[in-house]
Amino acid sequence: MESYSFFKDLAIIIITAKAFGLVAKKIHAPQVVGEIIAGLVIGPSILGIVSQNDFLLQMAELGVILLMFTAGLETNLKDLLSVGPVAFLIACSGVALPLVGGYLLHALFYGFYPPNTEQFLQSVFIGVVLTATSVSITVSALKELGHLKGRLGTTILSAAVIDDVIGIIVLTFVVGFKDPTQSPVNVLINTVAFFVFAGGVGIVCYYIFKFLEKRQEGKHRRIPIFGFALCLILSWAAEEFFGIADITGAYVAGIILCSIKSSDYIAEKMDVSSYMLFGPIFFASIGLKTQIDGITPYLIIFSILFIIVALLTKIIGCGVCARLCKFSFHDSLKIGVGMMNRGEVALIVAQKGLAVGLMDPLLFTPVIVLIMVSSIATPIMLKFLYSKYPSPTDAEIEAQEKAAQAAQN
Repeated sequence: MESYSFFKDLAIIIITAKAFGLVAKKIHAPQVVGEIIAGLVIGPSILGIVSQNDFLLQMAELGVILLMFTAGLETNLKDLLSVGPVAFLIACSGVALPLVGGYLLHALFYGFYPPNTEQFLQSVFIGVVLTATSVSITVSALKELGHLKGRLGTTILSAAVIDDVIGIIVLTFVVGFKDPTQSPVNVLINTVAFFVFAGGVGIVCYYIFKFLEKRQEGKHRRIPIFGFALCLILSWAAEEFFGIADITGAYVAGIILCSIKSSDYIAEKMDVSSYMLFGPIFFASIGLKTQIDGITPYLIIFSILFIIVALLTKIIGCGVCARLCKFSFHDSLKIGVGMMNRGEVALIVAQKGLAVGLMDPLLFTPVIVLIMVSSIATPIMLKFLYSKYPSPTDAEIEAQEKAAQAAQN
């Protein structure tokens, strides 16, 4: 990367992302759809004026960290605890069906092999790629629609986070069979240890922030700085010491602070940075990663079926489980659609497969196309479902809660 050329890249990304986002808004589509398409247009696939590099990757990572931190801040902890068991069941079904579907699809194209062969593990790995749910774009879409804080939004968000944790555990088990130096049991222990660690840190930090609020007497200007620092520390600790996705650490940091009085103020300050810079870079980076050269007819057929299997297995797996958990049919469909998006976690899983030899490099293209399609389709379908089958908005829920509190007083 040439010196200072990143200034030009950032300017191009911000301007085109916002321009395409406004166009998307004009045609009543979520703005994130326009930002993703902007990345595709300016990226290597079409104009080629901006290319992916380490700096942009790191900026995009900050974007998703901020988004997940804000999602945690805006979570109602009581609602989260109330939907916890249900979210866990939905997450499990959202992992199991895509795992089986991905395995069967790859085996049908490349052959069925005994469990003790590398070809069998490659088929299983394609299923593992499909297990991960990218919550970031769904969060952004639900937030834009005003349905992030309700029981439905909280269920989707919680299930997606649990889904990623389960997916990472499954990934480690599969990699463990490929590489004897990897211990699936250790990863399971590390996952439990992270949440125990986060719980301890959370209790301490909660009271520290309560003390800071009391000491500053309503002047909360420094609290967002400390909150963001906590977000970064937990994101780093999750990856560095426990092998858990950094977005999980960011979300947990938001959960820790969601019950303090300054949570809305912290989220407001985080939104400024996310809206102006980090958010557009993250969403545009999905488009930048997409390359459409070198695609054969055989790969096109596989890619189409890969996308269909990926979307349907999530919708059916999560939707049916939600229906069994006594959600209405329309709400179950919203949950299934909200869980079908793939993104950064699927990329991480796919890259891991390439590194250890469990994935053919040619099959990375279908993964990128899946991320593109699901990232665009999920917000559009959610908007359609919420407009056709309305649910209480976040503003209406807050008004009802305030009215109930006023009546009690």
